[in-house]
Amino acid sequence: MSAPSRSRRAAGPSLYISVDVEADGPIPGPYSMISFGAAVAGRHDPDGAYVPYDPEARTFYRELRPISEDFNPEALAVSGLDRARLVREGAEPSTALREFSAWVREVSAGTQPVMCGYPASYDWTFLYWYLLRFTGGSPFGHSGCLDLKSLYAAKANLPLRAVAKRTMPRELLPGRPHTHHALDDAVEQAELCSNLLRWRPRG
Repeated sequence: MSAPSRSRRAAGPSLYISVDVEADGPIPGPYSMISFGAAVAGRHDPDGAYVPYDPEARTFYRELRPISEDFNPEALAVSGLDRARLVREGAEPSTALREFSAWVREVSAGTQPVMCGYPASYDWTFLYWYLLRFTGGSPFGHSGCLDLKSLYAAKANLPLRAVAKRTMPRELLPGRPHTHHALDDAVEQAELCSNLLRWRPRG
């Protein structure tokens, strides 16, 4: 048996979970994740087969109490959330992140969960930091993260800096609006994930 065949057989299927984060600043700790949404995009089997799921079928959403007094007004304005209301009514991060971890384990039973984002770097930074800070671990491990922007660049054979959604073929783009509501955008992004994983560039 060849090494690639052994590797494929040893690996389990991956379940891609689209996550979108809204925050009130550029980095976690000094600033806060104020909401996040997640949607199951689909399952990728070791033989290469990808099965897309209805991105609205299995979702998760929470709005969080800020963890510091510092915030960037421009970053906060993107989400449209009322920070004063979140201070009063937002979920405790420790509770919300434990609930999220349990949800990830439930929906990914029998598979290896992978967080995906476009780009993933910002959302993963906040999500991973919050998971470790408030639950002590991550259901995605330390590297279970797929950057959809990099995936497109590799498939299209383009430099990463040349990639933007406006450069993508129309058939890849989701048919949903980008609202900056974390759950809406996670669902939209799940559709993009499935489109990209099934895409075979011409030539």
